[in-house]
Amino acid sequence: MRKKIGFLSFGHWRDVNGSQTRSAADSLLQTIELAVAAEELGVDSANVRVHHFERQLAAPFPLLAAIAARTSRIEMGTGVVDLRYENPLYMAEEAAATDLISGGRLQLGVSRGSPETALRGAESFGYVAVGGETAADLARQKIEVFLAAIDGAPVARTDPARTGGVSGGLAIQPQSPGLRQRIWWGAGTRATAEWAAGVGMNLQSSTLLSEDTGVPFDQLQAEQIALFRQAFKEAGHDWEPRVSVSRSVLPVTAEIDRIYFGREDDKDQVGLLEGVRSRFGRTYSGDPARIAEELAADEAVRSADTVLFTVPNQLGVEYNTRLLSTITEHIAPAIGWSPAGDSARRA
Repeated sequence: MRKKIGFLSFGHWRDVNGSQTRSAADSLLQTIELAVAAEELGVDSANVRVHHFERQLAAPFPLLAAIAARTSRIEMGTGVVDLRYENPLYMAEEAAATDLISGGRLQLGVSRGSPETALRGAESFGYVAVGGETAADLARQKIEVFLAAIDGAPVARTDPARTGGVSGGLAIQPQSPGLRQRIWWGAGTRATAEWAAGVGMNLQSSTLLSEDTGVPFDQLQAEQIALFRQAFKEAGHDWEPRVSVSRSVLPVTAEIDRIYFGREDDKDQVGLLEGVRSRFGRTYSGDPARIAEELAADEAVRSADTVLFTVPNQLGVEYNTRLLSTITEHIAPAIGWSPAGDSARRA
């Protein structure tokens, strides 16, 4: 499978000095412009993080559809949609519509979400876990309904009074063929990755794992990927899944880069997250040639077919286009990537 790369934007916006994204409109419109620029560079995917009750991107489908309308090749996706907040049938309609607009380019990442500032935020949207259910339980129940819906399963019944006494099943509309194999689960542990494989989803693994065995982050993540692929095979699915990992990569090629990122920590971090000992991946910053060498030795990067590079979106489109250009020219080729698309700029 060809190695792919993409960018992942957290979509932050603040009306503060130095920020190029002063408003929600800035964040949304600049994400579209960055996707257009990324496609011209040959980058394979544009991805956004979804967070509620934050000055970040919260409603991904209008944004992804807008990216689709402005581009022709690049994939667009999420990392990730927090299912606790979602009506799975409405999300199935939105996902299918977005996928049709894009011509089958949606790569939808979902999960139980990440730690947040809102206290029981999903309850404000009307979704309350009952009977001792955990957040993970709620998310897994919803993904079952969502997957059935995009598969075309009947999720409602006709009204016999309006159909001449005939009763039958109704599927959500529209349907988008192929979307089912482009759903990703954001897994923070090895066990969750194996569960996602059994359900038949692709694996999305970020720069955080909510477990720690004492080995370096890339090795732990590579183990997660291996377990996922083995479980997927054992489940008997008849298609090949994809695996993505995320990396924070900040090449320093100009004085402004050195001012922003010259002192970034370059080691894994271990700490407690929601009471669980977790391991956080390092930031790769500095000379592009050194970063390329280090990423080429990263076991999880070697194992994954897709690598998502986080971008400091508050620095604006021009800065992030230059960052992505440096990655495509001097870093990504070292991990086995080459530009895609007839319009891509060749090295």
